[in-house]
Amino acid sequence: MKVCLVGSSGGHLTHLYMLKPFWKNKNRFWVTFNKEDAQSKLKNETMYSCYYPTNRNLKNLIKNTFLAIKILRKEKPDLIISSGAAVAVPFFYIGKLMGAKVIYIEVFDRYDKPTLTGKLVYPIADKFIVQWKDEKKVYPKAIDLGSIF
Repeated sequence: MKVCLVGSSGGHLTHLYMLKPFWKNKNRFWVTFNKEDAQSKLKNETMYSCYYPTNRNLKNLIKNTFLAIKILRKEKPDLIISSGAAVAVPFFYIGKLMGAKVIYIEVFDRYDKPTLTGKLVYPIADKFIVQWKDEKKVYPKAIDLGSIF
């Protein structure tokens, strides 16, 4: 199985990195911002840099959509996992069109209302994971697995 882990740097990247027991023995690659935390955490990993800022930035959404097409055609992942933010959107939609399964993990600090990214990918996610029981009111089809922390 080939896994794509896609997300913004900072807390989103930390969330994905904490899934190491899952991804450590899998063929994988990362898509994130080319920032110090990503360079440090992922120094021995295959990493693609995406365009930022992404939130509510149409220009970078378009650039990241073309980037998603290029990377996903090359890598052909079976599974795409993200905890946000907006960079996940083009990778999820393009990946889904290419036959990949997509799993979204809603962020830990959002427990009573949806994130914009969550709202955008919820309809197409094969699995949508929340970390708080109350989030099931926002995302009824979600799976509550509790905190990643």
